[in-house]
Amino acid sequence: MLAGLSREVRQYLIVTGNYWAFTLTDGALRMLVVLYFNQLGYSPLQIALLFIFYEIFGVVTNLVGGWLGARLGLNRTMNVGLILQVGALLMLTLPAEYLTVAWVMLAQALSGIAKDLNKMSAKSSIKLLVPDNAQGTLYQWVALLTGSKNALKGIGFFLGAMLLTLLGFTGAVAVMAAMLGLVWIFSILTLRDDLGRMKNKPKFTDVFSKSRAINYLSAARCFLFASRDVWFVIALPVFLKDGLGWSFWQVGFFMASWVIGYGIVQSVAPYFTGKRSGRIPGRGAVVAWGSVLAALPLMMAVGLSFNWDAQTLLISGLMAFGVVFAVNSSLHSYLIVSYARGDGVSLDVGFYYMANAMGRLLGTVLSGWLYMAYGLQMCLSVSAVMVGLAVLISLALPQGRQLAAVEEK
Repeated sequence: MLAGLSREVRQYLIVTGNYWAFTLTDGALRMLVVLYFNQLGYSPLQIALLFIFYEIFGVVTNLVGGWLGARLGLNRTMNVGLILQVGALLMLTLPAEYLTVAWVMLAQALSGIAKDLNKMSAKSSIKLLVPDNAQGTLYQWVALLTGSKNALKGIGFFLGAMLLTLLGFTGAVAVMAAMLGLVWIFSILTLRDDLGRMKNKPKFTDVFSKSRAINYLSAARCFLFASRDVWFVIALPVFLKDGLGWSFWQVGFFMASWVIGYGIVQSVAPYFTGKRSGRIPGRGAVVAWGSVLAALPLMMAVGLSFNWDAQTLLISGLMAFGVVFAVNSSLHSYLIVSYARGDGVSLDVGFYYMANAMGRLLGTVLSGWLYMAYGLQMCLSVSAVMVGLAVLISLALPQGRQLAAVEEK
């Protein structure tokens, strides 16, 4: 069946399959670490610290990874990401007495590098596989790749919990390492070896974008993702467990369901942001959907201040936030791939996802500090402010993709 498809579609399917396989292990590993170290007696905040290097190295990797992708080719950076994840999983197969905090943080750092090499390679590859005059197709493919990734990450949460129950921690990570190793071998044999490699080798200083549109979009992305993680990473799971008395399984189920639903909405976002009317979304769509998003955490914070039923308020409010956030994220993901240069796409995409990782890091740190100092209401209030900043920055984006292309020439 694959033989009848065009070369570009076959490459897209291979890139997407790699990304899916990686994402399953990434979500499963996060849940494994959370549940296993909670079982060992770590507090939720101590467990969160295990992931700090994961986020920090994500910032560095996106910046350097785009440069490497332009010099070496996106197939190589994607395959390096896969094998690094195998290595991170194998590091965690040691007996429990050797799994010190420092060792686990090092494994998470390796996993963070692997994740962002894989993501940057996948997102950049799409730009090169779609003709420049087929922006509707580009938007659809980016939305499908991004949305399916997030849905699979949620499924990975379930997979991690199931493997931990059936095989134990060591057995679970060993099985995932073996499966991902097979994906790595398949990828080496089938992925194009010249994908994304620039004709002229870029200097390292080229990693910093010279495009006004990409710089503003990257700044907006930073605040957009900080607005999610400032309540999602630490504050929400701790509040659900300690404030509402939920079990670990209830917390895990809610978080996984939120991520899966978020991914599904991302995948279908093109159908209600312009595809049906034949329009390609731009600055107006980003500002409009961002404005709606900013209102949601603000309303939840106000509701908590008036002592409304916290469980009902948070479940309904955060589900609505997830839907609108997914549309915002899908619009951003399309625009960066659209704005990026054809030759050297990984440099622009890498710079953009560096800003994304900075937002995640900022949100993670603030989530723990604000929740300990002021509670969930303050986390939601800060989330609203951050979305507002993302919207204000987005006002500086060009009115259409064509203007961005002209500016970069």
